[in-house]
Amino acid sequence: MSNICQLCPNSCKVNREFSRGRCGEKNIMRIAKYYLHPFEEPFISGTNGSGTVFFSGCALKCVFCQNYELSRSSRGKEITPEELASIFKELEDRGAHNINLVNPTHFLEQISKAFEIYKPNIPVVYNTHGYESIESLEKANSFVDVYLPDLKFYSSLLSKRYTKIENYFEVAEKAIKFMMESKPTVFANGLMKSGVCVRHLILPLGAKDSVEIVKWFSKNAKNGAYLSLMSQYTPFGEINDYPELKRPITKGEYDRVVSTLFDEKIENCLIQERESATTKFIPKWDF
Repeated sequence: MSNICQLCPNSCKVNREFSRGRCGEKNIMRIAKYYLHPFEEPFISGTNGSGTVFFSGCALKCVFCQNYELSRSSRGKEITPEELASIFKELEDRGAHNINLVNPTHFLEQISKAFEIYKPNIPVVYNTHGYESIESLEKANSFVDVYLPDLKFYSSLLSKRYTKIENYFEVAEKAIKFMMESKPTVFANGLMKSGVCVRHLILPLGAKDSVEIVKWFSKNAKNGAYLSLMSQYTPFGEINDYPELKRPITKGEYDRVVSTLFDEKIENCLIQERESATTKFIPKWDF
């Protein structure tokens, strides 16, 4: 492993043996929870739940993050690749439909070692904010079956305002195109065994941006990729300086984006009901 970290597009080049990268983490892998998660898309969670592992730290750090304690590295238990491999086996034995890695890239080297120790006989889901380098995705591609990326922002003004990263869409669209090329959609018994499901969360005053995301997906989707349109935004995180984020989305904002989805005739899609705006989707952390 190189001492100079370039795993994500921030390319902060920090020696994480001694210092924390922009992700907020050193080289020692940390997790805040693992369990059978019931609140992913139906074809991910199924009836038993998705075997989800939440990693500490984040390369993006959206101000409205609902996993705020994780993304800011304020929680987490140190684990080794051997311990992570045991977690994979435990989740599989408990009936998980897949192994779901949430925000994993800054620990990619350690996670790869865990899969060398034990490769589950169920699909592996790479659950990411979408701000990924092709080089890291190429490394992950050997053990990933399903990509579950966010496509958060179309406008550079929004991504800069909420993450301080101006080139989010430029990077994320390349990453998601790579994912769609790499993993054609395969279903079995109602569950996604291979493929890509692109998630987009509608934000307050963000309907125009969301419309552009829907249009982009309509034009660029391939290999049976799905779009998951999410309306669950709930005020959370460090939003004191962002008055527009202090409310859920309105019916008008929701309807405008959903109408675009139908206008574009996107068939492979999931539409979350507006009533989903609740804190019940935020896990209770264990570590």
